[in-house]
Amino acid sequence: MKPALAFHQPDHPSTWQDLPQGKIIKAAIEQQLAPWWLKFFGYHLAKIGCLSSLLDTTSSPIKHQFSIVQQHSVGSITAEIDDLPLLEHSVDVCLLSHTLEFSLDPHHVIREANRVLIPNGYLVITGFNPFSLAGFNQLVPFRRKQIPWQGRFFSPMRIKDWLHLMGFEILADQRCLHSSLVSKNYDNYISRGWQKFANKFMPGLGSVYIIIAKKRVLPLTPIKPKWRLRPSFVPVKSASAKVSTHFTRINK
Repeated sequence: MKPALAFHQPDHPSTWQDLPQGKIIKAAIEQQLAPWWLKFFGYHLAKIGCLSSLLDTTSSPIKHQFSIVQQHSVGSITAEIDDLPLLEHSVDVCLLSHTLEFSLDPHHVIREANRVLIPNGYLVITGFNPFSLAGFNQLVPFRRKQIPWQGRFFSPMRIKDWLHLMGFEILADQRCLHSSLVSKNYDNYISRGWQKFANKFMPGLGSVYIIIAKKRVLPLTPIKPKWRLRPSFVPVKSASAKVSTHFTRINK
C-alpha cells in the first residue's frame, strides 16, 4: 500500500470543466447527495476545496454555507485546506468533493475536518474509485500525466478505515457513473440500460464513490474511587516483650 503523503503537490482542478466529463460527474454527485442535504441540520456548512465550492447545496436547510479554497476567485475564504482557519467544534457539515486525490497530505485534511466538526456532525467525501473503469486509466502511460489520473486515487475502503480510526460512523457508501470517463460521446457510450445493469450486478465498480460519515464522540464518565474505612489502629506486640515477660514469671 502506498503512503498517503505525497512528495510534491499534485495538480488540482479549479473547476469541474477541468475534469473529463466534469459536468456529468458534477450532476451525478448532486443527484446522489440531494436526499442527504435535507437530513443535515445545523448552523454552518463548510465546503472544502475548489470542486466542493461549486456543488449545488441550496436544498440544505443550513443557511450559512461557505467555501474554503486556495484561490481567490472561487471560494469565500482563502486558506490552506490542511490548516483550516476555523475554531474547534464550530462546523455542522463538511464537504470534501474530490479533494483528497489532489492534496499533499489527504489524511491530514480529514483530521482537520474532524477537528472543526461538532460532535455528531457530518462529513461528506466524494472521490474517484481506483477499482473502476475510470481508475483503470491510471494504468495507461499517456494518461498518467493528465488530470485527474495524475492524482492519487484512494479506495473507499481505505477512506473508511481512516474515518473509523477517528471515531466516525459510516452512514452510506454509494457509487455512481460506471464509465471510463474518456468517451467524448457520453450519451451513446453509457446507455441507461448499461447503467441499470452495472448498478444491479456491479455496484462496487462505480467510477465515483460518495461516503457519508457521522462524527461520534463518546462522553467520558469519571470513575469514582471506592471508599474504604480506615482500619483501626492495633499496636503490634514485639516478640522481645513476650520473651522478657516469660522470663520474669519463671524467675518469680
